[in-house]
Amino acid sequence: MNQAHGRILAAAEPLLSLRNVTKTFATGGDVQVHALRGVSLDIYPGEFVAIMGQSGSGKTTLMNLLGCLDKPTSGNYSFAGQNVADLGRDDLAWLRREGFGFVFQNYNLIGTATATENVEIPAVYAGLAPSARHSRSMELLESLGLGDRLAHRPNQLSGGQQQRVSVARALMNGGQVILADEPTGALDSKSGEDVMALLQDLARKGHTVILITHDRNVAAHAQRIIELRDGVIVTDTGPDLSHLTDAAWRPLHADHSRRWSAAGLSEATRMAFRALHANVFRTVLTLLGIIIGVASVVTMMAVGEGAKQAVIKQIGSMGTNLLLVRPGGRNMRGYNGPVATLTPEDANAIAALPNVSSAVPEIVGGATVRLGDVDYQTQIDATTPAYEIVRSWPAASGVFFQDADQKSYAAVAVLGGTVVDNLLPDGGDPIGRYVLINNIPFQVVGVMSTKGANAAGMDSDDVVFIPLSTGMLRIFGQHYVRSVTVAVKDVSQIDSVQDRVTALLTGRHNNTQDFFIRNMAELLETATSAQNTLTILLASVAAISLFVGGIGVMNIMLVSVTERTREIGIRMATGARTRDILQQFLTEATIVSALGGLVGVLMGLVAAAAIGAFGTPVAYTLAPVAIAFTCAVGTGLVFGFAPAMKAARLDPVVALASE
Repeated sequence: MNQAHGRILAAAEPLLSLRNVTKTFATGGDVQVHALRGVSLDIYPGEFVAIMGQSGSGKTTLMNLLGCLDKPTSGNYSFAGQNVADLGRDDLAWLRREGFGFVFQNYNLIGTATATENVEIPAVYAGLAPSARHSRSMELLESLGLGDRLAHRPNQLSGGQQQRVSVARALMNGGQVILADEPTGALDSKSGEDVMALLQDLARKGHTVILITHDRNVAAHAQRIIELRDGVIVTDTGPDLSHLTDAAWRPLHADHSRRWSAAGLSEATRMAFRALHANVFRTVLTLLGIIIGVASVVTMMAVGEGAKQAVIKQIGSMGTNLLLVRPGGRNMRGYNGPVATLTPEDANAIAALPNVSSAVPEIVGGATVRLGDVDYQTQIDATTPAYEIVRSWPAASGVFFQDADQKSYAAVAVLGGTVVDNLLPDGGDPIGRYVLINNIPFQVVGVMSTKGANAAGMDSDDVVFIPLSTGMLRIFGQHYVRSVTVAVKDVSQIDSVQDRVTALLTGRHNNTQDFFIRNMAELLETATSAQNTLTILLASVAAISLFVGGIGVMNIMLVSVTERTREIGIRMATGARTRDILQQFLTEATIVSALGGLVGVLMGLVAAAAIGAFGTPVAYTLAPVAIAFTCAVGTGLVFGFAPAMKAARLDPVVALASE
C-alpha cells in the first residue's frame, strides 16, 4: 500500500479504478458462470454512486470486488493508484478495515454481541484502546438515534435499528468508502427512507458512498447511476467532480498497516468466553473429555507416586547405608538347610573392617509367648544391642537390652507394639513383668516404638527382641545366625565395603562364597526405578484419555467453525487478519482445555483422596498436577490449530454467503 499512503490524490485521479475486470465462477458439472464481463469503471472520492441492475446482473459481485472481499478472474483493480492484485491477505484485511465500511442487506451483525460491541469490531482489529472505541461506538449509535439500544443484541432490535447499527459499524474506523448492498431491501418504507437519508448525509460529509440496488427509486438518491446487465455496464451517468472538496480526499496512513492485532489476548479471551457461553451444553461436552483425561493422569500419578514413596519409606526405614549378609550361595539352599555358615564371630570380624560402624547378627524364628493366661504366636528376634541404632528403631518406653545383658546371657525381652496389644488387650504396662517364651521366663525391659508394615507388607511390630547369646543358648539352640546387618559409615564407599566383606568371609569360609550380600542402596535404587517405570506406565495409560479428549476438542472446534462461518466472514469484512481469526479460535480451544484441565485437576485430587481413604498409598506432588494441566492446555493448542487454521483461511466472500 506504499503508493496509496501519505499523499493527496490529484483532482482527476479516481479512488477506485477497474479496467477490463472479469469474474467467472465454476459450478458443478464444469459449468462456467460469467458474472462480470470486462467491466471498466472509475469512482472518485466523495461520489455517491448507485450500481443497479436486476438479480444476476453482477452488481453484488462487483461490490465484493470493490470492497476487496473477492478477487477478479482477470483485469486490473486499483485503490488509490495501488494494484489490489499485489496485496496479500493481511494487506487486504488492512484495506477493508481502514478504507471501507460495509452495510449489508441482511445486516450481518454478530448475534451474541450487543449493538455497542458490534459497532466496536472494526476498531478492535484496528488497535483502538477499549475506552476510546467504546466511547466512539456509543457516540455513533447515539447520533443515529440508538442511544437507548446500546446494550441490546440484534434479536432485540428491529430491522431498521439493526441496519443503523450496521451503518455505525461501517463508520467506526472512518469509513472512507461506504459499500451498501441493498441496504433497504429488508426494511419497511419508513426505515428505508431513514437509511437512505443517512447515506446521503454521509456523502455530503465527504464519504464515498457506493449503493448496490435493483430499485430505481432507491438509486435516484445517488448523484451517479451505473446500470449493469449480464455482467456488463450498459449505462453510466458519469462522475460529477464539481462537488468534491478537500474533506473528500482524506488519505490513508501507512502506519496503520504495522499495527499488531488489536484483538489481543484479552480481547480474544473475552470473545472466546462469549462464544463458549452461547453453546454451554456443547462446551460442557467438550470439557468432559479433557476433564476425564486430566483427572485420570492426576489420579494415576498420585497413586503411582504414593506406591513409590511407600516402598522407598520402607526400604529407607531399614537404612540405606546397610549391607545385609545372608547364608547361601549359587546352587545352595538357605541357612535352614545344610548351608548354615554365618556365625557371630563372622559379625565380629566384619565389624573390625574399615568404614564399618557395626555388624549386627540376627536369628529369627517363631515362638509362642505367654503373659498371664494369654498366649500369642509371634516372631522372636535374637540380636545384639547395636540393632536399635543400626535400624534407627528406638524403644518407646523402657530400654533396649544392653551389652551387659548380651554378655551375661540375661533372660530379658523387648516387645513390639503388636505383641503388647495382643498380650494386654485391655491395656496396661508390660515393663517389669515376665513373659514365657517357649515356657522360659523373660523379663520385659522395654517396648519398641511403632514401625508399621515393612517392605514385604509384614507387620514390623509383631516381634519380640532378646539378646543373641540368650536366644542361641535357650531358644534356638544353634550357633549359626540368619543374617548379619552391616552399617557403613560413609555410604558413598558402600561398594568398596561390600568388596571387603566378600573377601573377608570368603577367606574365613575356606575360600567358599557360601553367602550373598544385599546392598540396600542398590535395592533402593532398583525399587525406585521400578516404581518410576510403573508410574510412567500408569500416566501413559491415563494420557490416552487426554489424547481422546483432545480429539473431542478438535471435533467440536471444527463444528464451531462450520456453524460460525458467517461470523468469520463478518470479522474478515471488518478488517480481521488471518492471525486475528487464528488467534480467536486458538484462544477458544485453549480456554476450553484450560477450564477442563482445572476441573480435571480438582476431580483427580478428589479421586486420589477417595482412593487413599481405602488404604492405598497416595502422594500429592506439584509436578504431576502441573504436567497434567500443561498437557491439557497444550492439547487445546495442538488439536485446536487445525480448526483455527481452517477458519483463518476462509475466503471472506464465501464465508459471508454461508447460511
